[in-house]
Amino acid sequence: MNIPDNLLFAASHEWAKVESDGSVTVGISDFAQEQLGELVFLEVPEVGRELAVAESCAVVESVKAASDVYAPISGKVIAANTELLDNLGQVNTDPYGAWLFKLQPANKDDLKALMTADKYKASFA
Repeated sequence: MNIPDNLLFAASHEWAKVESDGSVTVGISDFAQEQLGELVFLEVPEVGRELAVAESCAVVESVKAASDVYAPISGKVIAANTELLDNLGQVNTDPYGAWLFKLQPANKDDLKALMTADKYKASFA
């Protein structure tokens, strides 16, 4: 299982990457995509939507199951990766390159509640 050291993780298996401009890019972890299997449907949040920590904001669906994606931090959606809608397989082949949405954080302290890569790895032990 691939767990990059430069990312933060939520217990619900979303990853978060703090960008140089302070925004946060969000996607689902390698573990999450592996559990789901081949994706057949994706719904991303609308740009401009305000999200609270742990709010359901997106949906990924595979032939096996549908799963909500939760906001790892609070903030405003500043981008949604609608290009994935035509290439869902990218989430399976490159879960850390296939981001779902980007947030402008409402409270940077929310990031402190997320797990480092090492803590996320340990959560599987």
